[in-house]
Amino acid sequence: MGVGEIAGLIAAIAFAVLAGFMIYPLIRLGKMFDQIAQTVKESGEHAIPALDEGVTTVKQVNKSLEDVNRISAAASTTANNVGALTDLYGSFLGKPIIKIASAAYALKSTAQSFIAKNAGENPQKGE
Repeated sequence: MGVGEIAGLIAAIAFAVLAGFMIYPLIRLGKMFDQIAQTVKESGEHAIPALDEGVTTVKQVNKSLEDVNRISAAASTTANNVGALTDLYGSFLGKPIIKIASAAYALKSTAQSFIAKNAGENPQKGE
């Protein structure tokens, strides 16, 4: 056996020992990848029902918002109708009522003035 053969034998033994030491971490790494794959699979299985529930929730919220939009539109229409009715009553009844109130005030002022004038003349007649 020559020097080259002994050196080759030592290199082969060193490689075998190194390979032996590397097998354990590689096996652990393989198990870790298997666990990661299992975790991703389970996450996907749990995510799909959650997404389905999210879609259902969004549909229900959209339906509720449509109802709110209908209610808002009805309230807006009602407010516009009340405003128009108020304007109608104001123009139909407001002006005549103001005229009647003005006439009543003028009549009251005239009556008070007349009464005050007559009350002032009576004491002079009595003297």
